[in-house]
Amino acid sequence: MKFTDGYWLKRKGLTVLHPVQLRDTQAGEKTLTAYATTKPVRSRSDTLDTPLITVTVEAPMPDVLKVTLGHFLGGAPTGPNFAITVEDHDVSVGNSELTSGRLTARFRTGEQWGLDFEADGRRLTGSGWRGMGVVDTADGEHYVHEQLDLGVGEAVYGLGERFGPFVKNGQSVDIWNEDGGTSSELAYKNVPFYLTNRGYGVLVDHPGKVSFEVAGEMVSRTQFSVAGQTLSYFVVYGPTPADVLRKYTALTGRPALPPAWSFGLWLTTSFTTPYDEETVTSFVDGMAERDLPLSVFHFDTFWMREFHWCDFEWDPAIFPDPPGMLKRLHDRGLRTCLWINPYIAQRSAMFAEGLANGYLVRKANGDVWQWDRWQAGMALVDFTNPAAREWYAGKLAALVEMGVDAFKSDFGERVPTDVVWHDGSDPERMHNYYTQLYNQVVWDVLREHRGEGEAVLFARSATVGGQQFPVHWGGDNSATFESMAESLRGGLSLMSSGFGFWSHDIGGFEGRPDPAVFKRWIAFGLLSSHSRLHGNHSYRVPWLFDDESVEVLRSFTHLKYSLMPYLFEAARQAHEQGLPVMRPMIVGFPDDPAVTHLDRQYLLGGDLLVAPVFSEGGEVDYYVPAGLWTRFTTGEVVEGPRWMRETHGFDSVPLLVRPGAVLPIGNRTDRPDYDYADGVTLRLFDPAEGATTVRVGESVFTVTRDGTAVRVDRDGPELPWRVEIVGGGSADLAAGEATWVAG
Repeated sequence: MKFTDGYWLKRKGLTVLHPVQLRDTQAGEKTLTAYATTKPVRSRSDTLDTPLITVTVEAPMPDVLKVTLGHFLGGAPTGPNFAITVEDHDVSVGNSELTSGRLTARFRTGEQWGLDFEADGRRLTGSGWRGMGVVDTADGEHYVHEQLDLGVGEAVYGLGERFGPFVKNGQSVDIWNEDGGTSSELAYKNVPFYLTNRGYGVLVDHPGKVSFEVAGEMVSRTQFSVAGQTLSYFVVYGPTPADVLRKYTALTGRPALPPAWSFGLWLTTSFTTPYDEETVTSFVDGMAERDLPLSVFHFDTFWMREFHWCDFEWDPAIFPDPPGMLKRLHDRGLRTCLWINPYIAQRSAMFAEGLANGYLVRKANGDVWQWDRWQAGMALVDFTNPAAREWYAGKLAALVEMGVDAFKSDFGERVPTDVVWHDGSDPERMHNYYTQLYNQVVWDVLREHRGEGEAVLFARSATVGGQQFPVHWGGDNSATFESMAESLRGGLSLMSSGFGFWSHDIGGFEGRPDPAVFKRWIAFGLLSSHSRLHGNHSYRVPWLFDDESVEVLRSFTHLKYSLMPYLFEAARQAHEQGLPVMRPMIVGFPDDPAVTHLDRQYLLGGDLLVAPVFSEGGEVDYYVPAGLWTRFTTGEVVEGPRWMRETHGFDSVPLLVRPGAVLPIGNRTDRPDYDYADGVTLRLFDPAEGATTVRVGESVFTVTRDGTAVRVDRDGPELPWRVEIVGGGSADLAAGEATWVAG
């Protein structure tokens, strides 16, 4: 939202108050409050009819500061609110500054108002002249804005899953969940958090609509604004982007660790295609016959009867024996997933139940809120009502008891604001936050009935904290190279916003992909944290495209399964540290200016560089950072920093191993869930001097280099393992043995 008309003027109809002069401060035990006048005070008479802006700084955890600024502070408390972690720690409070860890907020005490954020001897950012503002409109609306400085060359990332340019500078972004596909400025997963390449991040503590103007309205500042009389935000210090993500996820919640089987290949019925158990069986048989190891089969919307979404009842005309069918799939080693959403069609039996018991969202006059978009006469479950949550969860629990392993928790963005919530929540704040309540209910059902470590979703919508309930997928993309690229941009943006796991519809959702698009997308999809074949009007089994599609899918599925010891450790890092499995290059190489705008490549874990191919002919350009990198498939060494221009067949993609990596490779390619330490091969890529520790399942390997010699020690169960020096020798080893390998 813009408030200015150029640098000096305000837009017509706006009255804006800015802090001008620090008048007084009040220090608490762990807080500091500043009182700023909106005009200079030179005499007692200047204090009359002069509004005050109140700014309070507090410290929820080390290296994190919370700032709350406001005009009238007498507003009634409203919800919902983000769940924020607060840690007891030492905070230093002075007359004009507060320090938490290495991060300091300092109010300027001179004639000119300002609030600076400093760490490790440098200024990170701050709010200066006309940065803070309290806005009144001619229509009686109220807004508060803040503007934080951007330095020369400073780039902004994040703000949720956004499909436009990866670097957000120059963009206007409204944090407001919408069902807009991947080809628009709208987003399913809006997160009012950004990080920059100067080593800090900012979270606006408002679950409703937040408007960002990133290096746009004021080209050297990031502005964010909310409706009302107060605004709160957190500043998170790194100093690296990876450190920022660690601390941000400690503040808002770390991702759960998905089960190992969920990293395998998912296949679906597609959306509006015709299907029944015979169709499902033919797909599963076809995959097995072609050595395409499937992990999960997903049933999309029409597992239920038309016009009944959701009633959570199988359509008996096409699935007459659901328990038997699920058992038959399980007996073949497959997990199963069902599509759900939080909407209740009027024809569903659940509508009458929800209406009678007050489980559906209502309007102010007491009527149930309804419309005909998506499902005829559909209503919305009121998840602020504990009884409604229990009711909805009970329906899902019955399906889990039947044999369902996971749910695709679709939608959650179409949430009205002209309603009254059971718990009195503010409708504007609930619009984005609704998805958090929805996905948590689904997650808790799976965790309770499947056990800790076995819950997994395939969710579309999210807000702050949604990363705790993985996995999220990118929504409705299209079967084109352009949409493949925009999907990656969305994923990288989401990974910059605290999410650890992400997927996308291989081949694109809308339209039938050309075989070239499908095959290129397979490589990208299998080198993502989670991999799913899904479409709208057409199936995604590879033999419907061409024979080579089958071979390409087999090759990359086998590759991913062999990488599972490495990928699952990357998943553990996401769970324990908040570092995403798919990492933007800026997260891995924050000191390399060449990676600032890279959005067509990424790191898979910390040690693999992936550059998907977005062309039929296989032409691809990508950047290799400094050091001696190794092609994973051929062992060829590529020395960076440099740009590469190559042509790849459909069976190939740029996949490079980072200098010094110790890469654990599994001994199975038929499934993603196995004992990773049994028969593991450690590939050593010119390991660094000193000790490097690698965890594989229940085993811990320590690789120690001393000059030209390398020693490998293992601590763990008695299982066979192997060491390979890439470009050198190899050795087969028994448990507990160590080896010196000459360099």
